Amino acid sequence: MIYTLTLNPSIDYIINVENFVPGSINLTKSEYKLPGGKGINVSQVLTNLQTPNTTLGFIGGFTGDFIKRSLDKNKINHDFIEVEGDTRINIKMKDINNESEINGNSPEISSEALKNLKEKLGSLISGDTLVLSGSVPKSISSTIYKDIMNDTPYGVKIILDAKNEALLEGIKGKPYMIKPNTHELGDIFDIKLNSIEDTIFYGKKLLDLGAQNIIVSMAGDGALLITPTASYIASAPKGELVNSVGAGDSLIAGFTCGVYKGLNIIESFKLGIACGSASAFSENLCTQIEVDKLLKEVKIEQIIKQS
Repeated sequence: MIYTLTLNPSIDYIINVENFVPGSINLTKSEYKLPGGKGINVSQVLTNLQTPNTTLGFIGGFTGDFIKRSLDKNKINHDFIEVEGDTRINIKMKDINNESEINGNSPEISSEALKNLKEKLGSLISGDTLVLSGSVPKSISSTIYKDIMNDTPYGVKIILDAKNEALLEGIKGKPYMIKPNTHELGDIFDIKLNSIEDTIFYGKKLLDLGAQNIIVSMAGDGALLITPTASYIASAPKGELVNSVGAGDSLIAGFTCGVYKGLNIIESFKLGIACGSASAFSENLCTQIEVDKLLKEVKIEQIIKQS
């Protein structure tokens, strides 16, 4: 079974306005609400790919109820831990010139809720896959992902998609895969990455810190897969960018699906690229049909042999 964990889920309230004017009354052209959170997005794509999974995390209040109802409607399995307070609401506003975000604060996560999470994760068995995705609430230590990996039963494959300190701490738990983008990788080392060679060089430093493999997403330029023995570049399929939200999560979902189904790491990488591109070319997260159409367009090339 695949499990995804979202420590900091949300309702994403998407608003489109004609031309936002600060300090004035602005009317929306369109608006809609979606369950948000990177692990939840991964579970949505896995479900679209007909791959069994369960999404975990902390939710609470009327906003948490909305998330559960939305997932039930889409037949996404969930096993959340209820907490005091309301799950946050993130506002994403788009007009003809800009795209802005206002992210809400997460509810307090108690020690009892963390204990319940540890018990749930302790029931995983060898052969399961656990995807750890997204930000960490302020009330939880930035070492949480590392702590989870240290406590997870032997034989569980862990994929980590986090940023900043949560990523650097999480790498110490030796995850099977991490997925920074080029900006995030550069920020870790306080440097601007100007070439593929730079990206590989600094990606290998994360291998030295504990990550087993790395995918570095490069937006329209495709992505790199860096392993202990070789590095590969995947060209992104051609298409019109419609919505970049969830593309990275879709890449993780495709890769995870491939690994879980027994594909080798290169074929899993290829499936991940197809899923990420399919979501980027769509208003919503990718479907199986959309992925199948793009899969044959993804080209993987080994670009460097490592010692």
